Amino acid sequence: MTNEGIPETTPDPKTGEELEEAIDSFAAITEDLNYKHAKDALGELVAALDLTAEERAGLEPEIGGLQTMLEKLEQAVVQIAVFGMVGRGKSSLLNALLGDNAFITGPVHGVTRDIQGATWKLTPPSKSGQETRWIGTWQQQSLQLIDTPGIDEVEGEMRELLAKQVAAKADLLLFVIAGDITQVEYDALCQLREAGKPMLLVFNKIDQYPEADRWAIYEKIRDDRVRELLSPDEIVMAAASPLITTAVKRDGKMQVQTRRGPSQVEDLKLKILEILDREGKSLVALNTMLYAGEVNEAIVQRKMEIRETAANRTIWNAAITKAVAIALNPVTVVDILSAAVIDVATILTLSKQYGIPMTELGAINLLKKIALAMGGITASELLANLGLSSLKGLLGIATGATGGSTLLPYVSVAIAQASVAGFSSYSIGQIAKAYLANGASWGPDGPKSVVSRIITSLDEKSIMGRIKEELLAKLSRH
Repeated sequence: MTNEGIPETTPDPKTGEELEEAIDSFAAITEDLNYKHAKDALGELVAALDLTAEERAGLEPEIGGLQTMLEKLEQAVVQIAVFGMVGRGKSSLLNALLGDNAFITGPVHGVTRDIQGATWKLTPPSKSGQETRWIGTWQQQSLQLIDTPGIDEVEGEMRELLAKQVAAKADLLLFVIAGDITQVEYDALCQLREAGKPMLLVFNKIDQYPEADRWAIYEKIRDDRVRELLSPDEIVMAAASPLITTAVKRDGKMQVQTRRGPSQVEDLKLKILEILDREGKSLVALNTMLYAGEVNEAIVQRKMEIRETAANRTIWNAAITKAVAIALNPVTVVDILSAAVIDVATILTLSKQYGIPMTELGAINLLKKIALAMGGITASELLANLGLSSLKGLLGIATGATGGSTLLPYVSVAIAQASVAGFSSYSIGQIAKAYLANGASWGPDGPKSVVSRIITSLDEKSIMGRIKEELLAKLSRH
């Protein structure tokens, strides 16, 4: 079959270029929007921090970290952190990228004792091509290189904590080795991988191996050692400070002379720029929000722990107050009214502790909902109050006529009534706390499910026994 009459067309190279430019432009707009969203969201989070001195205590580094991350976004800083064991050439590698000796190096292992940083000013390359375009994109950004102590200098938990802190804030991680990977290096690599950041494994000091050995080691690392952690595209070879050996003639004899040659880090530099070009701003925005999310979670957890401690204290005090009031009062109607007043006051106090505005009417309505959901417990309390209050009243009246012989039964009835009331108040307080801690919501389960779960979890014997003990101690002082 032929296509007679249909003119042949050839792709217009300009159309392809225009399409690529349009795609790049759309990607750039998307990155800018992501970046702006992250900056606005983090700014709102920092501005909305409402912490008491007690809540802030112990969280100063995390709170300071939020402010640092906000400044990082505002100044468009991209952080690249390097990790590795001592003697792997981490500092030399960063100096080679910088083109300057900003990081301390030396013949003694473990020169880097603390976290160091330097700004990487990208300079145009001697040749044109992809690198020129990538550098043009990132010349206006602030690229910060961060050096860390050797992972085998700081032991155990300190090493893990340091790596986690730096990795949490960095946008790109470099892990430097200088030969086949060791078990310590592999374990550290696994820990850093959990940070969820882009990572490059840099096989440094390749100048120290014959070419055949160099490639054999590289393939061993790629195919066996880190196959589950990194793709081949994430492994780069480099020689930060290569040694060049030459033979020189001195005093009529041939001698070996060693000197430092030019660094071989162009592949690493290109790989870094490729990652930044592909996902730079979005990467920074995502990393920032991930860090902010973790810090915010820690802050919320801290606030809830402190508020729960205060809330539990409020609930227990209310239960004891209610128990004492009912134990000492012989009038049935007053018993019931005072119990309701104490429960409403407890709910209002809890609402303040959880930062949720609530009126007295709102507290009464919440108490009604809780009472309905509690069903049997509130009914039992009401029957106990009615029955025991009547019995307590009769025993109180008879005390004078019987010469005090009914006093002991009166106290027993009062304590029983007070224990039931105290447990009811404690239950109501715990349910109200759960409602308020959930943002004044019962959550997806509904009030009956929440109430049932809380009541089931309460140890009635233990709580009522504790109420009786505290009640007897208080009554002995009256």
